[in-house]
Amino acid sequence: MNLHEFQAKQLFNRYGISTPEGQSVTSGSQARQAAEQLGGERWVVKAQVHTGGRGKAGGVKIVDSLDHVADLAYELLGKRLVTDQTTAEGLPINQILVEKPSEIARELYVAVLVDRVSERIVFMISAQGGMDIEAVADEDPAAIINLYVDPIVGLQDYQCRYAGFFLGLTGTAFKQLKTVMQGLYRLFIENDVNLVEINPLVVTEQNELLAVDAKLNLDENGVFRHAELAAMFDPTQEDEAEVVAKQFGLNYISLDGDVACMVNGAGLAMATMDLIKKEGGEPANFLDVGGGTTAERVAEAFKLILSDKKVKSILVNIFGGIVRCDLIAEGIIQAAKEVGISIPVIVRLEGTNAELGRDLLANSGMNIRVAQDLTDAAKQAVSSAKEIQA
Repeated sequence: MNLHEFQAKQLFNRYGISTPEGQSVTSGSQARQAAEQLGGERWVVKAQVHTGGRGKAGGVKIVDSLDHVADLAYELLGKRLVTDQTTAEGLPINQILVEKPSEIARELYVAVLVDRVSERIVFMISAQGGMDIEAVADEDPAAIINLYVDPIVGLQDYQCRYAGFFLGLTGTAFKQLKTVMQGLYRLFIENDVNLVEINPLVVTEQNELLAVDAKLNLDENGVFRHAELAAMFDPTQEDEAEVVAKQFGLNYISLDGDVACMVNGAGLAMATMDLIKKEGGEPANFLDVGGGTTAERVAEAFKLILSDKKVKSILVNIFGGIVRCDLIAEGIIQAAKEVGISIPVIVRLEGTNAELGRDLLANSGMNIRVAQDLTDAAKQAVSSAKEIQA
């Protein structure tokens, strides 16, 4: 679960990490009022969307009059911002962050994440902030250091000092880096965070550290422990179908293909997608209905699939261990009646009551084909999608 920049900065401030003074607003008049309250002669106006690359896409600008603040807010709000990290449709801008500009002497990069290989929390630090860390890693990998934190003893003072020497900090900025790193570590641990990134962490003209940008991603499996953070979820920044899927306990991810999949079990879903690719097709989604699914959940899964206009065929691959195949068949038939499926549906059932499930589908009178095995099902789904395209 991602937080907006202004939300992440609110969390930063609680942990002693300094950020520019600013206000989030939802209208042009509020933006002008916020700029007046902040004072000064220049302001930074930032579109609040869950993506990087906002500056390059026109979502972050510096303006030098109150009228320009209001005009830019009016221009951005209600629009969709398209960046290198979004789809072609982009993401809707519903909030704006108005901030005081910072006097920047240097730009640094600091991120905290979990390294699965070492099973450690790692600080990724670079003196080349303000640009994509992937580009830095490709062009100058020596410009990045990784500091691994032992989970028993936690972040150590010597690691903070080492980072300060690596970045070439002195005086106040050197001392403040320890505060920033310790704050980030506590924030990370106490809030079940997956990733926190400051890019850039700037050294001001007064030799102080300031988190000018903030990216924060929470572990969705731990959000239930943090009611306040859970309330910050912004469904407008997510795929609508994926938001609906969560409400019904479905694991759904939209993809770019035209052969939809509905499978029970993540591993089986991945294998099904691989087989679709092998047969020359492209998966339209990842959809795991779970091991203990019901007919009602299957019906909702079909509605999700059919909400994607790219879908040309549907492959249902169910292995009935915990779940009975006849219940899955009833759910497929129920969904077909409710939503009026007009595209080919190819079903492969194996396991508990598989034969009964196949009989129900065969006698349903619906446009549903029962495959002999998974390879046969994949071939039929891919060929059916290609026939519709032709």
